[in-house]
Amino acid sequence: MEAKKFLQDNFKIHGNIIDLLEKAENKCLEVFKKIDKIVEYNQYKVLYHFQKNKLSDIHFNGTTGYGYGDIGRETIEKIYAGIFGAEDALVRPQIVSGTHAISLCLFSNLKPNEELISACGRPYDTLEEIIGIKGKGRGSLKDYGVIYEEVPLINDGEIDIENVKKAVSQKTKMVLIQRSKGYDYRKSLKIEDIKKTIREIKSVKEDVIVFVDNCYGEFTETKEPIEAGADIVAGSLIKNIGGGIAPTGGYVVGKKELVENASYRLYAPGIGKEVGPSLGLNRLILQGLFFAPQVVGQALKGAVLLSKVMAELGYEVTPTYDEERTDIVQAVKFKNPQELITFIQGIQMGSPVDSHVIPEPWDMPGYQDKVIMAAGGFIQGSSIELSADAPIREPYIAYVQGGLTYPQVKLAIAVALNNLYEKGFIKMK
Repeated sequence: MEAKKFLQDNFKIHGNIIDLLEKAENKCLEVFKKIDKIVEYNQYKVLYHFQKNKLSDIHFNGTTGYGYGDIGRETIEKIYAGIFGAEDALVRPQIVSGTHAISLCLFSNLKPNEELISACGRPYDTLEEIIGIKGKGRGSLKDYGVIYEEVPLINDGEIDIENVKKAVSQKTKMVLIQRSKGYDYRKSLKIEDIKKTIREIKSVKEDVIVFVDNCYGEFTETKEPIEAGADIVAGSLIKNIGGGIAPTGGYVVGKKELVENASYRLYAPGIGKEVGPSLGLNRLILQGLFFAPQVVGQALKGAVLLSKVMAELGYEVTPTYDEERTDIVQAVKFKNPQELITFIQGIQMGSPVDSHVIPEPWDMPGYQDKVIMAAGGFIQGSSIELSADAPIREPYIAYVQGGLTYPQVKLAIAVALNNLYEKGFIKMK
């Protein structure tokens, strides 16, 4: 009762909104227990690789300039390789986003007249100009002579394995699999889905490179894409695996040659992983990794609660609250742009940082439509901190992800629902 009174007195949340959340929460408790089991397993895995690589405080020291002989950086990459079950890893603050990490993998491992196939249809918006699907094409894969083909998804997010196999030919060098839904209203791909797809692709062309975009997926299951047969995987440190503590950075893990190629693209041929100053960030990257399983669990619980309460109010959601999850993204479909904007502004109002700021749709770099984003976090653009964003296009869908603590997510949901209620978009008994 103390928490309810605090929410009513200080955040001006209506009592019926709080009651609705409490009832939805009670229905989610069994799902929360399953998430706790995944968190426990992944925490043990992280601890094992910290200990196996004899992590010490000497590894927290940073380097400047060229960054030669950075034993902390080298230890971080051994730990990452172990956690992912990979031959090698590239983990650097010079990689500024998931899109940047993906771009490194594409440009470093594809040459003119070689083919890239997207097995998940149209990729995430920020990859369209990188590939050359949209935009001016300057510096894109298409501009460099890389051939591109995509195979649309079927049945609400399933990979059309038979047509992907038919698309693979002698000129095919790489197949891209996007684990998370991105800005598509579909199911995300579980590790078992990815494993089955890779097995079928390799049966047609064994030496094809299978590349998995792992953004939003780390630690949501007990296995990662390399363990499902992927050759190379990329992601961002300001998403799941940075634990909300790493202030910047990205990673590439996989086969040694492919990772080395990515390091040549990031720095210079012949130099690669030997350089790259860590700039005093080693401790934050490692501490973020240590907390990541727990933080991802908190974000998953918040997503489950959001899914349940919005469904109780009659909104269409994916995934449903009791579906198995493979990323931290929760999608909610709204009837019109005004309702969508009102909800996202409410999420911003419930944030720890910039709660007084009202987000509006804007022309965000790398996106084809105006985008509205609630992102009141401690690190700019951090998607493991609670954020909600949406392209302003039909269907009107908010994509909500992250949350460093479950109570923070619960509060933001309460404020967003309150915002919808006060503006007449939802009715309460």
